[in-house]
Amino acid sequence: MGWTAILAALSGAIAVAAGAFGAHGAEGEAIELFKTGAHYQMVHAVLALLALRYEAPGPALLFVTGAAIFAGTLYAIGFGGPTWLGAITPLGGAGLIAGWLWLAWSLRG
Repeated sequence: MGWTAILAALSGAIAVAAGAFGAHGAEGEAIELFKTGAHYQMVHAVLALLALRYEAPGPALLFVTGAAIFAGTLYAIGFGGPTWLGAITPLGGAGLIAGWLWLAWSLRG
């Protein structure tokens, strides 16, 4: 499975840490940013590992990178980073959607 599996596992760990920070350390609007980022990141970390089990490394890599961009920009804003990072967030979402579509194509039989 290689590096993509390792990145997916690390992504899951980061999602747990971000969710915990959002629940216990964040305040105000940042709570929702961490909650949303952690949710999407965890779902796609698990999905990346599942895609690898179905021998679909391309979609798995899109799930990991898309989640990193999507959640990473939300986390950065939550930590007080510039709000213009929100303009980059949809690029991560597009990567996630592309991963889903590629996975569907890969599983068509």
